[in-house]
Order: sequence, then C-alpha cells, then structure tokens
Amino acid sequence: MDPRHEPREEYVGTAELGSSSTTIPVAVTLRGHFEPLDGRFHWYGRIAPDPTLAEVHRPGSTLVLTTPHGRAEGRISDVDPWGRFRISGTGTPPF
Repeated sequence: MDPRHEPREEYVGTAELGSSSTTIPVAVTLRGHFEPLDGRFHWYGRIAPDPTLAEVHRPGSTLVLTTPHGRAEGRISDVDPWGRFRISGTGTPPF
C-alpha cells in the first residue's frame, strides 16, 4: 500500500479479485461514501466483463478485492446487461 495515497471516494483501474482457490486480474470502477445512519463507509462499483470471473463465481459470492491502495472483502451480486458484476462492501475500502 502506498503511504502517500490520499483517501478518495472513487477508484477506476486494475485490481485482483480473489477467493481461497483463485485470483483473477480485473478492471473496476468503484465509488463510496460515509453513511452517517450506520456510521460506516459503504463502497460499491462494477467489475468489467471477464469470462473467467463469470465461469468461476456467481452472484452472492464473497471475495477479496485488492487494488494498489488496499484490499477489502466484498460481495458480488447482479450482472448488468453489459456483463459487468456489481460488487459492494462496508468498512475500509480497497481504494
């Protein structure tokens, strides 16, 4: 993790999506915000279409997303019409 990294509300770039059995390089677009009602940071975004991801994981899977700035556990959910999985998590984001 780069100690010079400033906290941000958005990240667009490369990442790795991992489980206990596989790690897949992916491209992501992530955003987040602090939610005052529950006192936690909520992050979310889309993973670019990837045939390996679609073969290995299904909506509902909990995976670890790692960017050059950090890592966090997230849950993948629906796939949009363009083949992108949605991912979301709470707490310290991976960006």
